[in-house]
Amino acid sequence: MSKAAIRFEDFTFTYKAQAAPTLSHICLSISPGEKILIAGPSGSGKSTLAHCINGLIPHAFKGQIQGVLSLMGEDVRGMGIFAISKKVGTVLQDTDGQFVGLRVGEDIAFVAENDCISTEEMHRRVEEVARIVHLEEHLAKAPQHLSGGQKQRVSLAGVLMDPVEILLFDEPLANLDPATGQETIELIDRLHRETGKTIIIVEHRLEDVLHRPVDRIVVMEQGRIKADLPPGALFAADILRKTGIREPLYLSALRYAGTEITGEMQPETVAAVAFDPLRLTAWDQGMEDHPPEKSGPPLLMVKDVDFYYPHDLDKQPVLEGISFTIATGAWISLVGKNGAGKSTLAKLICGFNQPVSGSIWFEGQDLAGYSIKERAQRIGYVMQNPNQMISFPLIFDEVALGLRTRGIGEKEIHDRVMETLGICGLYPFRKWPVSALSYGQKKRLTIAAILVLGPSLIILDEPTAGQDFRHYGDIMEFLRKLNREQGMSFLFITHDMHLMLEYTQRALVLSEGKLLADDAPAAILTDPRLIKAASLKRTSLYDLALRAGMGDPLRFVRHFIDYERVQREAAPA
Repeated sequence: MSKAAIRFEDFTFTYKAQAAPTLSHICLSISPGEKILIAGPSGSGKSTLAHCINGLIPHAFKGQIQGVLSLMGEDVRGMGIFAISKKVGTVLQDTDGQFVGLRVGEDIAFVAENDCISTEEMHRRVEEVARIVHLEEHLAKAPQHLSGGQKQRVSLAGVLMDPVEILLFDEPLANLDPATGQETIELIDRLHRETGKTIIIVEHRLEDVLHRPVDRIVVMEQGRIKADLPPGALFAADILRKTGIREPLYLSALRYAGTEITGEMQPETVAAVAFDPLRLTAWDQGMEDHPPEKSGPPLLMVKDVDFYYPHDLDKQPVLEGISFTIATGAWISLVGKNGAGKSTLAKLICGFNQPVSGSIWFEGQDLAGYSIKERAQRIGYVMQNPNQMISFPLIFDEVALGLRTRGIGEKEIHDRVMETLGICGLYPFRKWPVSALSYGQKKRLTIAAILVLGPSLIILDEPTAGQDFRHYGDIMEFLRKLNREQGMSFLFITHDMHLMLEYTQRALVLSEGKLLADDAPAAILTDPRLIKAASLKRTSLYDLALRAGMGDPLRFVRHFIDYERVQREAAPA
């Protein structure tokens, strides 16, 4: 019997600054060559488990360990972090934090340089791994000038410079557009098939990861292993929904139609799942068509906006002829591939940059003469990277900052901050330092710091990145409450097709700096032309409807969205 690649034996870990363990009595064995998905809600311990595997615990994050963890049969207690790094290669979700070279080739070569490899051998190995990850034409470029998917491949190439036996991917889809995320999953799968390496993927976006097969899914909850099953058996057990993890949309649709999910149905993918088309069609035909929600008066108007960066001597347009209107009380998603101009457009609206031509109006007033501070009183902006927005070491002080600068009394500040922390799922951590939060928890913190101010329009850049389904749903329902009760409007810059489809009324589609479409999300995610042009991903609901032989798949998608919305609104608070 071969030794396990990774083995946890009654393993418990408690961080130095905490009284209760984050991991409790973990028993897990992963064989060489297995491909494992580790999933779980925020705070479940999945990141801590990953840090134990790659040596960050206990070498970077201190704490008390009980039990045994071994890698390739060797107890990690006798290994330094350098020795562990020769067995486990890690690709982080924040790839920018992993770069050390000025050029792609230099960054990939970093490990070989530290190992004092000869120049000739180093060049050979850099070219070899660059071919594996399809970066051979980018070796002379700066990593910061690459797309999100290309940056991730640079990090992976650097890891592959060492003959590591285990590859660990920490939320590889968090910052990628849907098409690039799909390419990443395909790349990981190809590496697995071609190299036979042990692959560990930490990710809560199950449907996207299962674009390619995995051997098992390990579900974490409250620091313990809730399930360790093949995908089909896990879906049949109904553990995901109870744990707060989003199951694939096509499975939700089948459940709504009265289908019991079993392992024999091969529920791992929409292409393989067996189901009764007549039952699904009957459910669709029994649904009522809901009229579209009425629009309020115009709130934000963007008129013929062009933009290029002042330092660009070639004046290459980043945005061209952009025009659209956001009504009071609207829920709009702004989608498109990395580099399409989405974040640039948001910065123009907030006043961080000024249009080269065109104009931006808010509540009937031209914003050209408004300062960033004046715009911030009406428009809130939550950035994609939470670390760029955090100013204070303590969570409470971070959320209270904006209120204090406005001269609000401390009693009101306390009440508003506590309420907002509760809604954003951060109330249990109200006395914690910010440094103790995970990446996803920091995202919720930055959202809370803006929500507490009550602006008329909030622009959220990737609000669900790093969020588990339960907290994502809590936040979105809270925003929905603000929308209904206070008429607050929202613009979501997102790669999350679930958010776009299930929550927003309209979607603006950007590609190469141009507005390709302004339409209902269901219409966009069933349009092959738009999906390809904007690097989106067709919803599995559409594929399910096609397999059922429905004449109007778009109608089925709309019915699913309406049904889900009714279910959410009827659920107890």
